[in-house]
Amino acid sequence: MGPDLIQDREGYPRIVFMGTPTFAAIILEGLFEDGWNVVGAVTQPDRPRGRGRKVSTLPVSQVAQAHGILVLQPKKIKDGVFLEDLTDLQPDMMVVAAYGRILPRDVLSLPPLGCYNVHASVLPAYRGPAPVRWAIINGEETTGITIFRMDEGMDTGDPLVSDSLEIGPDETAGMLTERLARLAARIITPALRDIVEGTARFVPQEHDKATVVPILKKGDGRIDWSLSAESIRNRIRGLDPWPGAFTFWRGKRLRLWEAEAKDAGSAGKLGEVLSVDDEGVTVRAGEGTLRLKSVQLEGGRRMRVEEFLRGHKMAPGENLG
Repeated sequence: MGPDLIQDREGYPRIVFMGTPTFAAIILEGLFEDGWNVVGAVTQPDRPRGRGRKVSTLPVSQVAQAHGILVLQPKKIKDGVFLEDLTDLQPDMMVVAAYGRILPRDVLSLPPLGCYNVHASVLPAYRGPAPVRWAIINGEETTGITIFRMDEGMDTGDPLVSDSLEIGPDETAGMLTERLARLAARIITPALRDIVEGTARFVPQEHDKATVVPILKKGDGRIDWSLSAESIRNRIRGLDPWPGAFTFWRGKRLRLWEAEAKDAGSAGKLGEVLSVDDEGVTVRAGEGTLRLKSVQLEGGRRMRVEEFLRGHKMAPGENLG
């Protein structure tokens, strides 16, 4: 359904969008492109980021401001002030995508047409706050998008629609997240149209088949060299761009951005550098070896290994850990 069809309808629902990162911003932009009546956006408060600790505008806020709609950035969502601000927007429907907070009952019950979440997995698999990263870390070959009616549980509501795609063998979490967001932007308009027209079909999740994944923290990026080379490679991909996989070399943090798993012998200790050449640094893993292709030493920039080795004399027999 194109924007002209939506704009020609009188009394089309007032939508409040809730989300924070680029994943959500792509979906919000898609709603504008399809002509939906988005009247406000709710996102996390702006915070200092990066080395300079500069306060930057969050992606959803950038899109909302570009389209001239009100942006709410509450520090707390369980106080009366936020609920009053939200009520003033008179939403008929709310769309949520990676907002980052669990919504209380009084918020969920506010819009008469309901609240709908865009989740980056095919539910009931990979409930939780980091489904894209964990799908890659766990070596999944497919994932997808689910749009579901929200309840008070974490990703437990009844799905309306889902669609899947294959995960590329070299795809990082950042790459996959963008592709999933564009998939969501394609399927959300027909889903919302069905809700508005009263033809939506909701199917309860099979809760006994649910898997729940935890939030990831910076410390979770540290590599365990007892894992197989393929598992470590998947972890590197799944943690790119955040929080980033890392190990330590000569007491300094060494981020690992790209690597290749090899089925090789098990000589050497776990984490031991087995060879160093222009094609990479080969490290012993729990099963097989890992050839590092792109790294970033603490205080430095990301670079290909051949460039890194021109300035740093890493030698066989050294250990990463």
